[in-house]
Amino acid sequence: MRIGATTTHYDVESSGVVRSRCPLLAEAASFIGDIQVRNRGTIGGSIAHADPAADYPASLLALEARAVLASARKQREIALSDFFVDTFTTALEPGEIISEVIVPVEEQSVGTSYQKMIQPASGFAIVGVAARVKKSGGKVTMARVGVTGLAGKPYRATNVEKALEGTAGAATDVQKAAAVVADGVDANSDLHASANYRKHLARIYTMRALAAALSRTA
Repeated sequence: MRIGATTTHYDVESSGVVRSRCPLLAEAASFIGDIQVRNRGTIGGSIAHADPAADYPASLLALEARAVLASARKQREIALSDFFVDTFTTALEPGEIISEVIVPVEEQSVGTSYQKMIQPASGFAIVGVAARVKKSGGKVTMARVGVTGLAGKPYRATNVEKALEGTAGAATDVQKAAAVVADGVDANSDLHASANYRKHLARIYTMRALAAALSRTA
């Protein structure tokens, strides 16, 4: 699925095509700010801004999405995992803009969920976690977890994914996998939440996102 960079959050949230074919992205869009923000803000603008507490990045990383970057001279594709470089810093070069975001059309058997602790004044995520999970033969065969708000930039929690894959996806399996989500992460600390509290929230919201995603698997 190719989504133009100027598509508003509300259009992503409300599109029947996105809701049916890429529900994780639609769910994440529904969490952004308030209705005024969702009516004006765009997916391309949010990604280019690269706020470390934005909602889209967690879901886009879990979706293994790509962005199309264009300038007067060339066009290129880049994985979102390579696009986010640091706080408010991206791989955009001088003269480049985001023209499209490319996300996979989700298989019906895949369960997804986005869960976050909301900063009530701004609507940004103190911590947000996106999960994609697939099961086959009673085992988790695929897990993808994206995290926002915890660190200086969003990231894929590959250690959580590896810990969950191959298990039955029981509550104890989810708890063990979620326990490592903040391992080795230099967590943000500010007036809204300390680093230790954010790490605690990351573990809790990873458990919630994984449990919800598993409940939605076919």
